[in-house]
Amino acid sequence: MLHNDAADVLLPGIRPGTRLADAVPAWLSAAHDALRSPGRTADAPVGQEADAPVAGAPMTGAPVTGTIGERTFEAHPSPRDDGTVAWWLVDDTDHLLAQKALRMERKRTSFLAEASSTLLSSLNLGRCMDVTAQLAAEHLADAALVIAPTHGRRLPVVTCLRGGTPVLAHESVDPDEVPGLGEALRGFPPVPSRWIDPSTAPAWMVPEGFGTVGSIVITPLPGHGVPAGALVLLRRSGGAAFTESEEVFARLFAARAGAAMSAARLYAEQTSITEVLMRELLPPSLHQISGVDYAGGYRPSADHERVGGDFYDVHPAAVEGEASLVTLGDVCGKGLEAAVLTGKIRNTLHALLPLADDHQRMISLLNTALLNSHHTRFVTLVLASAVREGNAVNLRLTSAGHLTPLIVRASGTVEEAETRGTLVGAMPEAPAHTTSLTLAPGESCVLYTDGITEAEGGPMGGVQFGEARLKRVLAECVGMPSESIVERVQMLASQWVGKGRHDDMAVVVISAPRTHHLSAVDGHTRGRFTA
Repeated sequence: MLHNDAADVLLPGIRPGTRLADAVPAWLSAAHDALRSPGRTADAPVGQEADAPVAGAPMTGAPVTGTIGERTFEAHPSPRDDGTVAWWLVDDTDHLLAQKALRMERKRTSFLAEASSTLLSSLNLGRCMDVTAQLAAEHLADAALVIAPTHGRRLPVVTCLRGGTPVLAHESVDPDEVPGLGEALRGFPPVPSRWIDPSTAPAWMVPEGFGTVGSIVITPLPGHGVPAGALVLLRRSGGAAFTESEEVFARLFAARAGAAMSAARLYAEQTSITEVLMRELLPPSLHQISGVDYAGGYRPSADHERVGGDFYDVHPAAVEGEASLVTLGDVCGKGLEAAVLTGKIRNTLHALLPLADDHQRMISLLNTALLNSHHTRFVTLVLASAVREGNAVNLRLTSAGHLTPLIVRASGTVEEAETRGTLVGAMPEAPAHTTSLTLAPGESCVLYTDGITEAEGGPMGGVQFGEARLKRVLAECVGMPSESIVERVQMLASQWVGKGRHDDMAVVVISAPRTHHLSAVDGHTRGRFTA
């Protein structure tokens, strides 16, 4: 058996006359035997004649791989003319380590991409915490805890064991008692796991049935400007502790989880703010005030929107016996921008309530306010003052560029109120004419926006609902309660439009109910109206 100096260093047992099986690792000896004697199994005994050529044996073979010491080698056979085989050993350790690292990196990259997609698929904070804990427990540790910033005096904690279901708890604990946890919740860099003694883990941090903790990683969950929480990874004793590369990878995962949790928290906060604003912008629910029936209905131009450019309000009189003020308007435009201006107009009209007995002055002051603002939009408006006198309701109506109010009489006729005016916010002056009329019991006044009459649809499509059709509908509503009239108009207009596009729709009905006034039973308290 011949060898060079490199082989002598690598295989110190090589000596002249030594059997191959006694000088090289078993994997190389077996490969040599298999190559020299194809009919013999790898574990068949090999005699002293192993180095001699075997007649008729094919002298070819593929490279084989094995270890010598702590290194990995790839052995390449090279048949010689004299029937012997020369083996060339190539140190393949670094190449295999690089391949292993590349496979691991690809696996981790795939996991991070999948985790990001899963986490960002929900804008619910609780769901994000659950998913974060479950993914971390399945891929990074034996158990994982996701801890959100303190809610009051309690820490929201989601715990998940590998193969288990996330569980939410609220712990009344001090995070600074756990090394690295308080810092992580405040967004400071993580403490290396080797600095954390697993035996100091508090009972609330160790899941029931987990056993003894062998290794802990605590890393912050970075958010958008403020920390989103902390991620705690646990491994049982007896298993491999967290390596430095695993801690780095945990931080990469935590960055994605923190971004998702932060986005979910911001979405929740914005949703809460939006809900509050929407409640202020939405038209109010109407009811009977001082013996006058009011009802209103609103439908925005798009089903995904809740507010738009149409609005209405009823402002009860400050003093019993005086008129309540009804406002209905239509701001130019649709959607949120129109809704913002709508809110400003409603607030301005509310501030002008002390002038409610002078419709023209209210309209003029609103016109001035809109002209002095940065908005280039205008509004059409109807003001109605209503007061109960006996069984009747006295009305004063003023239209500022708006559609004429319709009066539904007890006889079944539908009249147009004789009021007109200029739209508000477009010209230096906004003159308007006020008309007065009386509603007998069972009669109603209908205020509406052009979203009703200009709604396009019908059997053939493209035909407007129109004022004439609206009048015919109202003629069929004689004596109906105000709520029923609103529902009837809204239903027919919606059926007319179908699934087609439409403008904002608003309608308000003021009715004189068929009621009787009862005197105060004790002669001192206020009387009331009953059906």
